[in-house]
Amino acid sequence: MNLLPRSLYGRLLATALIATLAALAFAAFSIGAVLERFVMRGLDDRLDAQIAVLAQAVRPDGGIDRRRLILAAPYDDPRGGWGWRIDAAGRTTASPAPPDLGAMLGPPNSFLDWHDRRDRNRARALDWRDHDGPRHARSLMLATPAGPVRITASAPRAIVDRPLRAAMMPLLGSLLLLGLALAAATLVQLRIGLRPLKAMRESLTAIRAGKAAALPEDQPSELAPLVSEINALLAENAAALANARGHVANLAHGLKTPLATLALALPPHDPDGLLREQVDRIDHAVRHHLGRARAATPGGGMRVATALAPVLADLTDALARIHAERGVTANVEIAPDLSVAVDRQDLDELIGNLLDNAWRWAATRITVTAAVGADPRFIRLCIADDGVGIAPEARVAALAAGQRLDERGDGHGFGLSIAYELATLYGGTLTLESASLGGLAAAVDLPQSLRTSHSSDV
Repeated sequence: MNLLPRSLYGRLLATALIATLAALAFAAFSIGAVLERFVMRGLDDRLDAQIAVLAQAVRPDGGIDRRRLILAAPYDDPRGGWGWRIDAAGRTTASPAPPDLGAMLGPPNSFLDWHDRRDRNRARALDWRDHDGPRHARSLMLATPAGPVRITASAPRAIVDRPLRAAMMPLLGSLLLLGLALAAATLVQLRIGLRPLKAMRESLTAIRAGKAAALPEDQPSELAPLVSEINALLAENAAALANARGHVANLAHGLKTPLATLALALPPHDPDGLLREQVDRIDHAVRHHLGRARAATPGGGMRVATALAPVLADLTDALARIHAERGVTANVEIAPDLSVAVDRQDLDELIGNLLDNAWRWAATRITVTAAVGADPRFIRLCIADDGVGIAPEARVAALAAGQRLDERGDGHGFGLSIAYELATLYGGTLTLESASLGGLAAAVDLPQSLRTSHSSDV
């Protein structure tokens, strides 16, 4: 399972937030440790000073000069948690609240083995907990002719914990504010840093809509090679398309004259008209591909924008006159500002084939609607009739070239296939569905253009 977000924005934001939180946690821990060490050093210095005073009371023979023992504050208060003790030759001299060596070191005799030779004449820190809470002490072992003398001074751990807690609260608050500021800076940085990608996406949308032929070359250094490759690919595709259409046009033009000659020579040899029908089918295909070749737009593959309303108005008016004897009426509902990124000639052929098919099979009524599709990049045009329709299992075959599902008509079976090819040529789709009128609905999705080209409407 991939835990990373799918978007670059989400990945960069998540990575930055995790890194920021880790840095702030490390900063809080490090600063807390430094503060604790600083405060603890102050306490240790105070305890070491008391040990130095007590060491003055130890005579060279290991005895204790009680006249030099000064019981000063805070060691004179048995409830304050401060205390000291001197252990020498089995005798102990201590303050009113001495530290508990048993709690510090375990068994009573173990304290003599606790310091090795390197620890002698150097105080060592001890921490433990008793009934009054956590305690901290410093202990020094002195070597005398009468044996080792241990001097210990202790203090409540709260002396360190209270100032640490008091210092950590504003520190954590400051780190929280710093984290919020870094998060805001990260959001701003991501918006600014990823803005070229958004601009590139908008430029690609403009290319699909026919507003531009290539991506702008003025890009950040990291994106410049990618933009150059995309523009080169667009240019190659446009050149290949123009070359292919040129070959098709040349081939179609080359076939027109032989077809015309063959049509003139057929009548004596074609009593039943079968050969003439095949020649007509070939001629129709030639004319279709000639129209496709002529539909190659100037500018290396740039798509023009064509308004739908004028095209539908012209075609419905023409087909209503052509099929006037059928008595079919067409109801067109389309916003005047809708336009598609399709060449006018191709759009005429695509919609003309769909309308002609609807007029041939409608009983009395045809409806034509157009609106922005579920994908806002496309316009959905739907042409429905109240005829007999096409069975669902036969709809795929109806889109194949030359397929006639009913031989009683006078068509050649190319209308729906030509519309399908033109729709896919522009990145759209054509689907056949059941109409609410009872017949067939041809729904075609074509790429939307956000502007209308004046030259495409003539």
